[in-house]
Amino acid sequence: MSLASTGTTSAREGLLAHARHIVTENPVTGLAFGLFALFVLTALIGHLIVPIDPLVSDTAAALQPPSARHWFGTDQLGRDIFARVVVATRLDMVIAISSVALVFFAGGLAGLAAGYFGGWTDRIIGRICDTIMAFPLFVLAMGIVAALGNTVTNIVIATAIINFPLYARVARAEANIRREAGFVQAARLCGNSEIRILLTQVAPNILPIMMVQVSLTMGYAILNAAGLSFIGLGVRPPTPEWGIMVAEGASFIVSGEWWIAFFPGVTLMLAVFCFNLLGDGLRDLVDPQRRL
Repeated sequence: MSLASTGTTSAREGLLAHARHIVTENPVTGLAFGLFALFVLTALIGHLIVPIDPLVSDTAAALQPPSARHWFGTDQLGRDIFARVVVATRLDMVIAISSVALVFFAGGLAGLAAGYFGGWTDRIIGRICDTIMAFPLFVLAMGIVAALGNTVTNIVIATAIINFPLYARVARAEANIRREAGFVQAARLCGNSEIRILLTQVAPNILPIMMVQVSLTMGYAILNAAGLSFIGLGVRPPTPEWGIMVAEGASFIVSGEWWIAFFPGVTLMLAVFCFNLLGDGLRDLVDPQRRL
């Protein structure tokens, strides 16, 4: 075995050991990663394991409480709520991950450029952020989706736009601090271009704090998608989605059919709870100073 392959294997084993240490060091972090794994697994294979088609109506079984056949009960059309909650996980996770990935690269790169280069780049990106933040963010998302149409793609775009200032400002502040750091000056003296220094020296050093932002905005993205669906501007029925299900069940709480809104609402709460707790673990996972 060559020295290169031995070094690669050792580095891989070191990363795995570090990941195990981060997950097991703090029970709360372990719980968050466990919930995240459960949501990802449900999103991947949930539609294959649900016993009942989430779109099939059975009016004879409408508004039945939780039972052995219908674990979460049925809604006003007789659809199985458990099946709909499970299947909705994929759509909500896709919306959250897609919007956060989009704004992570767009906002992160814009903020890096603004903080590192300054000047007109900083002024233009700063004015864009100020313009977005001049509006109430959820109202702005409502306006974007209403103008473009309530499709999944437009929900992703709207969620990314309202989160753009958060990523751009965090990346700008961190890049501004590090642009004259010693390791940046050393890389510059070695003949590296400014773009190369920005991408290979500055960007990796701001990744830990950006990962915390990713975790927080994942929860916010799910809430935003659910909120848009709740007011009728999100995913269109009969597609299973947590926000739609809560909206449909809200009017039945007064008459005693609490389970229609309760179970999708609890699932939504657990998802946001999971991503909020995941931030510190992700930061420790990617932070070189925390390596064993």
